[in-house]
Amino acid sequence: MSTLIAPSILAADFANLQRDIEMVNNSEADWFHIDIMDGVFVPNISFGMPVLKAISKHATKTVDVHLMIVDPDRYIKTFAGLGANILTVHYEACTHLHRTLQAIKAEGMQAGVALNPHTNISLLEDTIQDIDLVCLMSVNPGFGGQSFIENTYHKVRQLKALIDSKGATTKIEIDGGVTNKNAKDLKEAGADVLVAGSYVFGAKDPVETIQNLKEIVS
Repeated sequence: MSTLIAPSILAADFANLQRDIEMVNNSEADWFHIDIMDGVFVPNISFGMPVLKAISKHATKTVDVHLMIVDPDRYIKTFAGLGANILTVHYEACTHLHRTLQAIKAEGMQAGVALNPHTNISLLEDTIQDIDLVCLMSVNPGFGGQSFIENTYHKVRQLKALIDSKGATTKIEIDGGVTNKNAKDLKEAGADVLVAGSYVFGAKDPVETIQNLKEIVS
């Protein structure tokens, strides 16, 4: 099966946001990846509810929302109402992860869990069957344009083995530093979804860049 491509709107031109949303709509991309940062869990603030509402209004593809915030439980119902199809919370931000996953699903969304580069895959052993998507951070969260962390390949293989051993259907998503140089190796390691931000939006022709990524992982 072809690996999915999810352009990260964090890297879009916010003065021309609707133009960039339409570009993703009309490209071969599969999902929109939306990073919500609070300046507390990560050292950066991205955007909040009004911007997500505007994106969801125009997006014609899956809206994959990645919360890099403390106490995400407070906002689960809000993000469901704003059009999130997938809501991903950080393992490191959830005291009661299983309850958080249940709350996300109760609102009709798929439930995702993100892991920072230092967080061990084994910590998901007891919840993997309740998780629809695991987002492996292949950079330190908070800023776009960082270099890919090579240990990510090892973590993908570990996670794939855990998913298979539990008979789960969890998708593996990679977020950070994805380019045409590592996309094929990530797919071969077991990745199902590749998030690409500055590599796509910083390209001379983003539509062609997305198409190229799709060809590499098809």
